[in-house]
Amino acid sequence: MQFNPYLNFDGDCAEAFAFYKDVFNGTVVHQSTFGEMPPDPDMPPLPAEAKHRVMHVHLQVGQQALMGSDTLPGACSGEPGGYSKPQGLWVSIGVDSMAEGQRVFDALAVGGQVTMPFAATFWSPGFGMVTDRFGTPWMVSTPHE
Repeated sequence: MQFNPYLNFDGDCAEAFAFYKDVFNGTVVHQSTFGEMPPDPDMPPLPAEAKHRVMHVHLQVGQQALMGSDTLPGACSGEPGGYSKPQGLWVSIGVDSMAEGQRVFDALAVGGQVTMPFAATFWSPGFGMVTDRFGTPWMVSTPHE
């Protein structure tokens, strides 16, 4: 069994995943937009402002995957297809070294909101919590040496 975080965005998914690709040294193995979907006569027409939004993106980082999509414009929070800021969760990242933990944390913190600075704790030599500029909450942790 494997768990893959699936992140939602309100129109900036492509920008976020280009950033994550660099931060996590990953590879985007698939990215498509709503405008690339084949037409379906049983579905209402797609609004022009939705065509450039990401329908699905898959970032591969080693054996792990991070996936995401944009929501459809105009849909209200709580409605199907509507955007809501992440609540009640953190995406936890385990890194191999303090230097890598600090690098990842610092990159995610640019333009974001630091909840807990990256520092030693009783359970980890390096741990920090940050919400990046795209609204995704992260925890970065290094194992005991």
